Amino acid sequence: MALYLIESSLNEDVKTEEAFEAKVAQLQEKLQEELIEVQVSADFGRAFFIFEADDDTLLEMNLQAQGLPVDLKKEVRIVGQDLEEAKKQTDKINYLVEWNLPENLTMDAYLERKKKNSVHYAEVPEVQFSRTYVCEDMSKCLCFYDAPDDEAVVRAREAVKAPIDSITQLSNKK
Repeated sequence: MALYLIESSLNEDVKTEEAFEAKVAQLQEKLQEELIEVQVSADFGRAFFIFEADDDTLLEMNLQAQGLPVDLKKEVRIVGQDLEEAKKQTDKINYLVEWNLPENLTMDAYLERKKKNSVHYAEVPEVQFSRTYVCEDMSKCLCFYDAPDDEAVVRAREAVKAPIDSITQLSNKK
């Protein structure tokens, strides 16, 4: 089993928390794959799904059959938190940072850099880092945070010397 990130643009039918939760419930009824995590932007324009699955092609077909376009599908690994903890969804997350990784960065170098720099999150105590999903092809990573605002997330990323390609405020489900 592998972990897969699926990014999806949501259509006009899914513009409220209730509609999104109904779509996710419908999806979980139909799919064999385990939905580990789903986050949605505050404007309900994009959703970020993490699945544990054997067959990513079948997963993609099933999502599309449920009316969820697959804008991006990548195999990922979780960093900074145990998968079992992520499944419990006990921590509050309200920001997602996307970073398109440089071409020459290897997974080992990324993990070493993360280990070395993560201690600097303490310099921005109002921001809580939760976890990161790193694409196995080293194209990008998604980092999840609980923070009071965008500016605090930027300060936290500066403290750990990590770039930002985009920041998305997430729907505050908790």
